[in-house]
Amino acid sequence: MGVRTRIATLAALALAGSVLVAGQADAGNQHSSLKPLATGLNGPRGVSTYGHKVIYSVTDGSVYVTDGRKSVKLGTVPGTGGFPPAIDTNKWGTTYALTGAGGEPGQPPVPGSATLYRMRYGKAPVKIADIAAYQAHDPDPYNQADSPTESNPFGVAALSDGTVLVSDAANNDLLRVWPNGHVKTVARLKPRTVKVPAGLGDEAPPAGTPFVAEAVATSVTVGSDGYWYVGELRGFPATPGTSEIWRIRPGSVGAVCDPVKPNRGNCQRYADGYTSIVDLAGGPHGTLAVVELDKASWLKFEMSGPTHGGLFLQYPGKNHRAGYKRELVKDQLTLPGGAGFNRWGELFVSGPVFGPGAVYKVRY
Repeated sequence: MGVRTRIATLAALALAGSVLVAGQADAGNQHSSLKPLATGLNGPRGVSTYGHKVIYSVTDGSVYVTDGRKSVKLGTVPGTGGFPPAIDTNKWGTTYALTGAGGEPGQPPVPGSATLYRMRYGKAPVKIADIAAYQAHDPDPYNQADSPTESNPFGVAALSDGTVLVSDAANNDLLRVWPNGHVKTVARLKPRTVKVPAGLGDEAPPAGTPFVAEAVATSVTVGSDGYWYVGELRGFPATPGTSEIWRIRPGSVGAVCDPVKPNRGNCQRYADGYTSIVDLAGGPHGTLAVVELDKASWLKFEMSGPTHGGLFLQYPGKNHRAGYKRELVKDQLTLPGGAGFNRWGELFVSGPVFGPGAVYKVRY
């Protein structure tokens, strides 16, 4: 897919001056609403919680903690390259920040990019692992575009044993990182054959043409059942409705997430039918919050500007499969970046991920 290229393009659009804000509630969407928690932010993305406090990240790599009245800076990580880091906070209050593939495509990476950091209040961020260095020796065997060793770490989830999960949107895999920097590959996501959607222009294959599209593992979370869940963006041609959520057995090593055989092994398909997933959050009673960057797809956004982002509650079904899903704050979000639940089941969301934005509490 060239995810590093895509993110660089999206960042360039943001720098060009697009002003993106949350929309207003409509009359048919009165059962969920947004309450601003922290405003005046530049590109808010990552969202995590610790007790009653909400932690969030912004474009320059800074991470803040807010109680809804004031925000306190936790620290700043290097290497963001104009795209805010992903974050998660463990049960002891330690926050992890993950930078992506910073820098222009084809140029040397920005120092500190593609790196996992540990953050504690009053202390400088500590580098835990260079994800790009690991992926240089862990090529994607199912690669369809660019280098099979390309890395763009995009999603992070802190586990209760002190290890951290990292989803890589260029290497299309899920990694587990230990406190000493040791890394193992948990699972690899295979590409999926989709049909090219209409409206992509003359340079794209004709609409309906089968096309092998990469998984693009953007997001990871831990469900209330203890399983690990990974969400996909879907690579070019970004066909709407083809982004999957995978359910991975904890402790797995070398699992394969295969859309042709989705119900076998330690990685099995949990849900399907989403579009351009950029974040997941595990909630109470088996629910997942699912964040879509743009419901028309990331490619349609890149071609013609944003429509509306999506925030869904995915409820569990039977036999380890998803049940029904419910859209929250419909058409009230533009380019949302991330979401997180606190221990009481309260849900928070950030956006737009480019330009002026805020972190909101979602009433649902």
